[in-house]
Amino acid sequence: MKYEYFETPENMKGLEAWGFNWLEFVTSIPSPMFLVTTYKSNGQPNACMQSWATFTTADKGSRFFVLLTSVNKGGHLYKTLQEKECAVVNFMSVDLYEKAMATIKNNQWEVDELAESGLTTEKAKKVNAPMVKECFMNIECKFAWEKEIVPGDDHVMVCLEVVNVHLDETYLDSRIEEKGIIYNIHHPINPEKFAGKAHDYVGIVKPILDVAEY
Repeated sequence: MKYEYFETPENMKGLEAWGFNWLEFVTSIPSPMFLVTTYKSNGQPNACMQSWATFTTADKGSRFFVLLTSVNKGGHLYKTLQEKECAVVNFMSVDLYEKAMATIKNNQWEVDELAESGLTTEKAKKVNAPMVKECFMNIECKFAWEKEIVPGDDHVMVCLEVVNVHLDETYLDSRIEEKGIIYNIHHPINPEKFAGKAHDYVGIVKPILDVAEY
């Protein structure tokens, strides 16, 4: 038997969702989590935790892109992307999660948000943006375009084109399991039994099937 959900169930109408749609918790689809870094107009590094993103190829496989599907128009990331038109997408292992999340608390225009969070800035090679030294993968990007998913919304979809990738030698064979890419997972809510608050998980990927060889 399958249940259908097209309107908020009565017992979920009091959900503290912090601006997220209730269906995000019903579907609970994982999304990679990473730190996007830019330079502010005052020269200080800006850092913004992001998820709700995908990575895709275009132009007959000749170009690679990052799609940030929910960038706040009122935030520092959006402002600095408009000013500098570039960024670095930094993937951290789970042991750096707390430091990466500390950038939310240190989200102040006048400070170095990476240093305040205990992280180290490195210069990118092909774009004018900071990289996080401790992160095992740094993806340099240039701004490609932006689009509102819903006209007049306060968030926007941003497309970045990848121009350079830095990958730690110890991760060349694998970016999965305990020290690989981490994922944001909205708490899987059972709409038929929900009676409290939701929370999020941080997850990793473990392979269980070898389905293709290239």
